[in-house]
Amino acid sequence: MIRATLLAATALVAIVAGHPAQSQTGGNLVMYCGSTEDWCRTQTAAFERHTAIKVAMLRKSSGEIYATLKAEASNPRADIWWGGSGDPHMQAAEEGLTMEYTSPNMGELHPWAVKQWELSKKRAVGIFAGAMGFSYNTKLIAEKKLAPPKCWADLIDPKLRDEVQTSDPNASGTAYNVLATWVQLMGEDKGFGFMKSLHRNVNQYTKSGAAPAKALSLGETTIAINFMHDVVPYVLQGAPIVIVSPCEGTGYEVGSMSMVKGGRNPQEARIWYDWALTREAQAVGPTTKTSYQVPANKDVPPLPEAPDFSKIKFIDYDFAKYGSSDVRRRLLSRWDNEVKSAAK
Repeated sequence: MIRATLLAATALVAIVAGHPAQSQTGGNLVMYCGSTEDWCRTQTAAFERHTAIKVAMLRKSSGEIYATLKAEASNPRADIWWGGSGDPHMQAAEEGLTMEYTSPNMGELHPWAVKQWELSKKRAVGIFAGAMGFSYNTKLIAEKKLAPPKCWADLIDPKLRDEVQTSDPNASGTAYNVLATWVQLMGEDKGFGFMKSLHRNVNQYTKSGAAPAKALSLGETTIAINFMHDVVPYVLQGAPIVIVSPCEGTGYEVGSMSMVKGGRNPQEARIWYDWALTREAQAVGPTTKTSYQVPANKDVPPLPEAPDFSKIKFIDYDFAKYGSSDVRRRLLSRWDNEVKSAAK
């Protein structure tokens, strides 16, 4: 799906710039943001400049946002959930924490972004795509006389004890995506066997999915498991890092957006939602130099430094199954019981 030939671009529909009423609406919006702090703030500022709407933005990891929405279900505080890996968005949709919405701008999106919306029964839409992988610090690899890893299987080598950093799938959408990737790639039992072996080599499970990339750039870990795009900024800054597309194949995310059911500012949430799908809004991320995903809008190309999807071996990631509440809860419970609590 992710490599499917893109449909011809359609005429732009309902661009916010063409709706003076939207720029005069005013009001307030509460947004939970699952992307990077810099991107969240830049996107918020662009929207506020474009409208008279004031945004109260709170940045958290995707898994944390899902847990927050669940805790606040009887008295929602947020209006819109923008960004972060799509699996938690799918679970929130299934549990009725988010609401159906059909934007007039759906025709501007790549098929994989629309597919996310269809799978979630119109409760989540794709806003970007990113490939899973891992990276290594070449300086540390050389100093420790380790073989550069090329495959997932290489990460469980006993020589890499305490050399790998990844995130906690209970808090991080990134980590849940890679957990689901391994299960789909290897089968559930073999996948958990792999994770238990990997556990011995993990030096830290971070809350944020992007945190291991920063640790890698600072020389605090030899290997980091991340979405590939999270590592690109550090490579461009000169960090001694190689990004790896695992030889066995890998998963990917469809970063998503959802409207919170029962939010206090539904009109403003719809204005954000429609704007966020336009060419103008989708072009904001690349300006931050921290966003190297593939934008959902067909008229916005990824930055040239972004991972080249044509060179990545993707699995057929099942977003419906692994975004479901039952499967997600069961896999996270199994990870807690069999992996995180295991002796090293």
